[in-house]
Amino acid sequence: MSALDQLKQFTTVVADTGDFNSMRAYSPRDATTNPSLILKAVSKAEYRHLLDETVTAHPNETAEEVCDRLLVRFGREILDIIPGRVSTEVDARLSFDSEASVAKAHRLIDLYAAQGIGRERVLIKIASTWEGIRAAERLEAEGIRCNLTLLFSFAQAVACADAGVTLISPFVGRIYDWYRKRDGVDFQGDEDPGVQSVRRIFEYFKRFGYQTEVMGASFRNTGQILSLSGCDLLTISPELLEQLSQTDQQLIRKLDAQEASKLHIERVRFDEKHFRFALNEDAMATEKLAEGIRQFVADAVKLEQMVLADR
Repeated sequence: MSALDQLKQFTTVVADTGDFNSMRAYSPRDATTNPSLILKAVSKAEYRHLLDETVTAHPNETAEEVCDRLLVRFGREILDIIPGRVSTEVDARLSFDSEASVAKAHRLIDLYAAQGIGRERVLIKIASTWEGIRAAERLEAEGIRCNLTLLFSFAQAVACADAGVTLISPFVGRIYDWYRKRDGVDFQGDEDPGVQSVRRIFEYFKRFGYQTEVMGASFRNTGQILSLSGCDLLTISPELLEQLSQTDQQLIRKLDAQEASKLHIERVRFDEKHFRFALNEDAMATEKLAEGIRQFVADAVKLEQMVLADR
């Protein structure tokens, strides 16, 4: 049995891609997208028609509005392949605006509804800023499920869980990148700071009975993935899914919800001032959150430029 098949016994495998062929090949339950992945996909000849068709069908809409439709078009195509949910991202330029984030989420949900897709199959992705978490709290109260992304710190995770969000995506690989650059160490397995971060969050959530799902994301190698077997979900790139499918390495469960529920852990709370201070004290999380937002904004702008050039 391949490592991928073994992993599926412990963890829900999610495809981290906009590539439909990869989804068909590895049979994930869910899929995640973001502006960078959609930009990468429409830059390929086999997906260019989705951009062309969307632009042609809506000649009087702004580039931003057409991009919303394009994100939903990809989401619809993905949901024809997978049995579960697709994550669709709110514009990262709205990361510090709760009201605008809520409005954008409503638009995306309405666009999906117009395609006959219910909100239960969509996760709205929002950056894990204080404003993003507050937006998600409101959306969850309305029955709109959220995936809080660009999550690098324990404070972000706890604030998300206390807000009742459906799912969080701690970024394992980007945490690893930061510490590797700072310390000059190629961390492996359980010593990896990104792996340690997700383990701490997972154990805290299970100890206190939070329903918020933990989905490790942004992996750099299969070792990070195997070290988190047993996590609620793991979203994995096609390249790493292929590597896992080609190895029969024996897998053991590393994270166990029942065992975590017995741990002695102190409960913490983060109001706005304590959240902002804790994030500020964490240089890695501060830098990676800002960098991640900038990257997503840049790719959203590039996507809008492609829309305008296609007219």
